[in-house]
Amino acid sequence: MTTSLALRVVAGLKDKIFTGDLPPGHKLPSETELVEEFGVSRTVVREAVTRLRAEGFVETFQGRGSFVLAVPESTAFTVESAAIRTHHDVLDMIDFRLGVECEVAALAAARSDGPARDAVRAALDEFSAAAPSDAVEADFRFHRAIAAASGNRFYVELLDSLGPMMIMLPRTRLGSQHSITDAAHAERVRREHDQVATAVLAGDPDLARAAMRVHLGNTRRRLNSDSP
Repeated sequence: MTTSLALRVVAGLKDKIFTGDLPPGHKLPSETELVEEFGVSRTVVREAVTRLRAEGFVETFQGRGSFVLAVPESTAFTVESAAIRTHHDVLDMIDFRLGVECEVAALAAARSDGPARDAVRAALDEFSAAAPSDAVEADFRFHRAIAAASGNRFYVELLDSLGPMMIMLPRTRLGSQHSITDAAHAERVRREHDQVATAVLAGDPDLARAAMRVHLGNTRRRLNSDSP
């Protein structure tokens, strides 16, 4: 019971910190004030302050009280194409995408609604009809449509941070037989996309996850086969 009450106090004080009502450097209200504000005991207040201190929100000074620390600013996740210099870097990028996009596809199959599924169909059709010069952008938009269909904005933001570079860089390290201008290769990629889309539209998370793993796994194998 004490812990649940302490968590309520923690949540209330965090709200004040995040909204600026308790700015950095500001002293927390006294124990007596917090007891009155939240209707809890001093024991609960002390546990709440201890938790805030452990999470890095406040610092306590003997005889002076607890003071709000500055909340660290979040840093945006970005990957500059210039930072991906080697064949190994590109393989690591594919492995990163495998870890993310397989679950994205599964969530898209489980959660997507009518408009999201229409967007996936449209992206697939666009990729299938794209000229070689537009294929990278169309490929990216297909993967982004799958992410959007998951209903999780963080997946969309992650793919946006990578951008079409995530499609382009692997292709720059593939031989001519894996060029998008090669009809057989283009058809293989189209089929892989079609299998992902079919599973998502069918609402089958396990099949969608597997189809995306096959697609990205094939890209990785193609890269390995073309490695120096």
